[in-house]
Amino acid sequence: MLSRLSFGLLSAIPLARCIAHAPLPSLPEDYDVLQYVDPLIGSANGGNVFAGSSMPYGMAKAVADTDSQSNQGGFTYDGSNITGFSSMHDSGTGGQPSLGNFPLFPYASCRGDDVNGCTYPKKERKTTYAHNSVKAQPGYFGLTMTSGIKVDMTSAHHTSLFRFQFPAAGAGVGNQSAPLILLDLTDLADTRQDNATISVDPESGRMTGHARFLPSFGSGSYVAYFCADFRGAGEIRDTGVFVNSRASAGVNDLTISRSINGYPLPGGAFIRFHSSPDNTIQARMGLSFISSERACRNAEAEIPKFDFNATHSAAVDAWRKKLAPIRVSRKGVDRSFLVNFYSGIYRTMINPQDYTGENPLWTSTEPYFDSFYCLWDSFRSQLPFLTILDPESLTRMIRSLIDTQRHLGWLPDCRMSLCKGYTQDGSNADIVLADAFAKGISDNIDWEAGYRAVQRDAEDEPYDWSVEGRGGLDSWKRLHYIPVEDFDYKGFGTMTRSVSRTLEYSYNDFTIAQMARSLNKTDDAEKYESTSRSWQNLFREDQVSYVNGSDSGFKGFVQPRYLNKTWGYQDPVICSNIDTSGRACSLQNNAAETFESSIWEYQFFVPHDMATLINLTGGPTQFTHRLDYLHDSGLTYIGNEPAFLTVFQYHYAGRPAKSTSRAHFYIPKYFNTSPAGLPGNDDSGAMGSFVAMTMMGLFPNPGQNVYLILAPFFESVSVTSPVTGKTATIRAVNFDPTYRDVFIQSATLDGRKYTRNWIGHEFFTNGGELVVVLGRNESSWGTGRGDVPPSLST
Repeated sequence: MLSRLSFGLLSAIPLARCIAHAPLPSLPEDYDVLQYVDPLIGSANGGNVFAGSSMPYGMAKAVADTDSQSNQGGFTYDGSNITGFSSMHDSGTGGQPSLGNFPLFPYASCRGDDVNGCTYPKKERKTTYAHNSVKAQPGYFGLTMTSGIKVDMTSAHHTSLFRFQFPAAGAGVGNQSAPLILLDLTDLADTRQDNATISVDPESGRMTGHARFLPSFGSGSYVAYFCADFRGAGEIRDTGVFVNSRASAGVNDLTISRSINGYPLPGGAFIRFHSSPDNTIQARMGLSFISSERACRNAEAEIPKFDFNATHSAAVDAWRKKLAPIRVSRKGVDRSFLVNFYSGIYRTMINPQDYTGENPLWTSTEPYFDSFYCLWDSFRSQLPFLTILDPESLTRMIRSLIDTQRHLGWLPDCRMSLCKGYTQDGSNADIVLADAFAKGISDNIDWEAGYRAVQRDAEDEPYDWSVEGRGGLDSWKRLHYIPVEDFDYKGFGTMTRSVSRTLEYSYNDFTIAQMARSLNKTDDAEKYESTSRSWQNLFREDQVSYVNGSDSGFKGFVQPRYLNKTWGYQDPVICSNIDTSGRACSLQNNAAETFESSIWEYQFFVPHDMATLINLTGGPTQFTHRLDYLHDSGLTYIGNEPAFLTVFQYHYAGRPAKSTSRAHFYIPKYFNTSPAGLPGNDDSGAMGSFVAMTMMGLFPNPGQNVYLILAPFFESVSVTSPVTGKTATIRAVNFDPTYRDVFIQSATLDGRKYTRNWIGHEFFTNGGELVVVLGRNESSWGTGRGDVPPSLST
């Protein structure tokens, strides 16, 4: 029974048909959704999104780079300075800036018509841009520099195409225009290591080379290669290289060290053109992680004719196809809600990036995806969303994760730039694989290999569990929790986060158990279901919490424990949104026992057994009050992913209307369509998927075949499965575009009364029609004991 409920296999419910008292809303009409995509959302105020041109999951990502303090995605729409235009980026990440390799920078002319009259070091050449000139669309980005140079760009999968339009001669640049474009052997975070190279062909102007860089949130290093070609109306005047602030024409090869001063010595190459009436120069940048020759082949194959319009059109078509399965009704809806919704969807397909064929680490016929940055963020809603909208790509990602384990030994929890990223808490690839498995994602996936991969996370401790797998497994198996100051001599990582690791390992084991049960591995299923209860070993029934000096009124919280089974103590407020202690809460050696979140928030991370948690915290009414307190007191922060599921966990207490209330509190107040419209880092589309799934009215409990039902933000939503071709539709009767009448009064599924406040993935694959009738007040819909989602204990 547990397996059947956990996978949400819906049976026909033999109840009387509902009699509709209002006409059904019409289906959404077809329209071009790209008009509602704004890549600039989240490009300011720490959203860190990539705002430039990309194909879906593309490797080439062209945008202007700025010197902002939050330039992790390259461009920040905050008035900061332009330092160059580069072709590789991640989106929405925290930590230090990522990628931004080999930027180009243009000059209309050099002072005195001397190549040394141009400024080469990145920190000195940076310049401003016209704020109202910025334009971003799927597959396109452009702006005008204050020098008068207009720069726009588009991209293919491994290749960027830049178009530099220089002012005419005499237009503020002197009597003679001799455009110069430099290529800098640097990246956003200035991590270049020794022995970077660049060579220029003085006849064609082609620049090739490579450099070694460091990842932004992981260990090791990576080598990136480039191949830059230039086309312009004017003939090539000269080429050369620069080192630090000096340049020389005629010297066309450079190998440069990092230098010893902690900042990579500036170096690169330039190409200069004779003036022409057109004064437009295009730069094609081919990319590879294999070789410069591969980078050139990529560029020649993808953009053979330097056709900007054709390249842009192909990118637009690719995005239009990816967003084709989903349409919402626009009736009565403010445009900002449509922009918020579709832009969120768009951002779910920027990262991870498809590097298939560009992996130098091992030879394989399987796909290879990179920029899983990080699964701790994306397992919650981004990757579950792709099981609905783009299962083909999600399938390739799953195959890539399994293949990575096959060759490197463990599934990654985070991965970027061909490097192992830091593990934040649990082994969250387990949840990603289990979620896809539960929802029937299967095309060419070796699920036996997938199961072996997740089982290894549970059984074997890696030497360096800071970048893969789990630590403290001896204590986990003996004590059934991770102790504070654990003694672990088998593997090594930061000895912190004992509470959050215990909670996350528990859920990781539950998702493994569900895979085991469906693969008829009954003994394994029972074993991992048992260990998934281990979170209870940290629940201290008499623990209280004082907030701002006053007793919160709630008793019973998870707390740290030592190796000898005695209790430790962490104030439940530590690492919350209102914590003023200054305690480190990330991966520092002196960090707290919870990661980036408080005990107040982590106490709710029991996605597999909410029934037991509700009982331990005093029953449904007290649990609801406790969840209210989390949100109303300011303890939680919707800009970080652990808050996501807490918005909807009222469903488990039989109060789905309160989930809807919370959803409408957070959207659009904290998620809007301005460049500063995200409450935190987008985290590779995690925030975008939170918006998209909340607004469509179905939010996942990731790792299980459970979507929690709430009122959609549109009169109707239709999703056509790319796998089966069947269409699932959600219709809201009595839809109120002012969002006051947002509470579900009753529902039908395919014409039959439906009282469960959750639904399974087969709604999307088989197609169906979920009709919800809305009203002003909370109703009894979805509140019965049999209406709540399944829990391990029930």
